[in-house]
Amino acid sequence: MFVRVSTVVALAILLGAPARAQDGRDPKPVLAASRTIDAQTAVERANAALNSFSTLSASFSQAGGDGGRLTGTVWVQRPGRLRFEYNRPSTLEVVSDGSTVLVRDRKLNTSDPYPISQTPLKFLLSSRIDLARDTRVRSVSAAGDGVHITIEDSSTIGGTSRITLTFDSEITSLKRWRVTDPQGYTTTVALGGIEKNKPIDPRTFNLGFMRPVD
Repeated sequence: MFVRVSTVVALAILLGAPARAQDGRDPKPVLAASRTIDAQTAVERANAALNSFSTLSASFSQAGGDGGRLTGTVWVQRPGRLRFEYNRPSTLEVVSDGSTVLVRDRKLNTSDPYPISQTPLKFLLSSRIDLARDTRVRSVSAAGDGVHITIEDSSTIGGTSRITLTFDSEITSLKRWRVTDPQGYTTTVALGGIEKNKPIDPRTFNLGFMRPVD
């Protein structure tokens, strides 16, 4: 499937590339708990944190391995709905209405649709999130900046996607996620100013709704 260059950056949020070992084989599963937290407990707390809201809005900052950085706003309404809207100079939007994810350039008036079932962040949009059920948990670790849970999903576009979710030290809130491709290229999305369980304009998740470009 042909993807325009303008959509590639946005797809890094949702469409993780296959995770492979350097010799080309699938990496072996490793579930390693840190010294200070049990892996099963961490996953259970992460599930509770992700299930603690039905709606979420936040600012985001997206950093690529090439040093590039973009910012914007994200809205989520479970089940199934989300919208990433980039700040200028980017004119990209990523919108899901519950079944289709649309990657759109507002300036060029172009759109690329993808089934939500084939995007690696689909588990965040389910009515009831269970990381162990919906994905393959590869590792759990704790560091100074929080608790990291690395998961894989083999049903995504292009193959298996590997995502590392970072929560605060008490595992009450998702802080960021990182997608790594087979060549080691990483894209990190950090959240800020999170607001939960507040009403969101229903038009936000309408695939046909486009905000004007200044």
